[in-house]
Amino acid sequence: MPNRIALSQPLPVIVESDRLWARAERLIPAGTQTLAKGPGQYVRGVAPKYLRSGRGAHVWDVDANEYLDMNMGIGPLVLGYADPVIDDAIRRQLEDGITFSLMHPLEVEVAESLRAMIPNAESVRFTKTGAEATSAAVRVARAFTGRTRVLCCGYHGWHDWYIGVTDRAAGIPDAVGDLTSTFGYNDVDSLEDALDDEVACVILEPMTFEEPRDGFLEAVRAATERAGALLIFDEMWTGFRYALGGAQEYFGVTPDLATYSKAIANGMPIAAVTGRADVMAVLERDVFFFSTFGGEALSLAAAKATLRELRARSVPDHLACIGTNIRDGYNALAATLGASAWTRCVGHPSRTMITFDASAGPPLVLKSLMQQELLRHGVLWSGTNVLSAAHQPGDATHLLAAFAAALEVIASGVAAGTLQDLLRGEPVEPVFRRTANFNIRPRVRA
Repeated sequence: MPNRIALSQPLPVIVESDRLWARAERLIPAGTQTLAKGPGQYVRGVAPKYLRSGRGAHVWDVDANEYLDMNMGIGPLVLGYADPVIDDAIRRQLEDGITFSLMHPLEVEVAESLRAMIPNAESVRFTKTGAEATSAAVRVARAFTGRTRVLCCGYHGWHDWYIGVTDRAAGIPDAVGDLTSTFGYNDVDSLEDALDDEVACVILEPMTFEEPRDGFLEAVRAATERAGALLIFDEMWTGFRYALGGAQEYFGVTPDLATYSKAIANGMPIAAVTGRADVMAVLERDVFFFSTFGGEALSLAAAKATLRELRARSVPDHLACIGTNIRDGYNALAATLGASAWTRCVGHPSRTMITFDASAGPPLVLKSLMQQELLRHGVLWSGTNVLSAAHQPGDATHLLAAFAAALEVIASGVAAGTLQDLLRGEPVEPVFRRTANFNIRPRVRA
């Protein structure tokens, strides 16, 4: 019998998942289109690999096992799977068409909705993915300032200008990689040391899981203004979750440009660049940024409906309420079990992360064991708690009960030194081998 969302079950049967994976390995490089969804981020031999359907905050895999989903499509499903309002908007547009030979009114209507929500949205342009949006913003900044260098902090997609600073930079010419450097989050000194008159822009995620401290975002804003560089917020995760106007509304710091995707259309592929009108004006003629599917109407219809529902349902408030209960509840459980020295739940309530300290064991093994044990309780989890409007208080209650049971298993393994023995499959893999404290300062130029 397939597993369901309940406590204390056997590990799920994943026969059909493994059959599909065997076919994929022979045909698809890396086996997946989205790294965060691939088997490397789940315990091999234990976790499902393919999902078949979803409703609300629940999903079913190809072996008919049901789970409470704490990933939500890696972010886009801010309202939940198969939301009837959004799906109806897509169906209505589908009756009229998907892509047209001229522009569609939805391009104007959705742009106006974003302008009404986002503080810096004097101008708006659409594209299909987050990586395209951040790359467009960087190109705009270079064109507007006449400069070439980029300083970044966070993850900004797979395009050359960014991925060249990671250890997965094969295929990126050195000349391109040398134009981008990193700085440390909450480390204003590392930013100011790197800023010079060749820097076109500073791009960062305004918050991932660490809160900005000591006026960090305000200091970044001031530093870029002094240096004559533009400030870009990558709001793929913070947009529409922290507040309707994203992190720039939540923290009260307005960037020159901002980029959005994920939550903008509840799963449909669309992204946006917003910004100052004078900066975005370079897109009129100087910067070429056009694509066949930039005005694709199904995604725009979904975006229009999603933006409306985010406001009508007070979604940021809902996420904050449910997420605070999860974050504080987990930390209370860890304290009760004597585990708070090596595990915590951190981050903004809309997306929290469970951290593991190496003092208790290899962090990836600890994370893998947590994931494995949560599967016994009908929870699909890969390190973070990504919330949607479909998550209800009862889901939080179940998740915390599952965390409690999993923590007991892990704590016993920590005490006995048997963590690896408790793991029934291969542990999850790191996405990057180097994720911080590299390429911090601009390289010395001849």
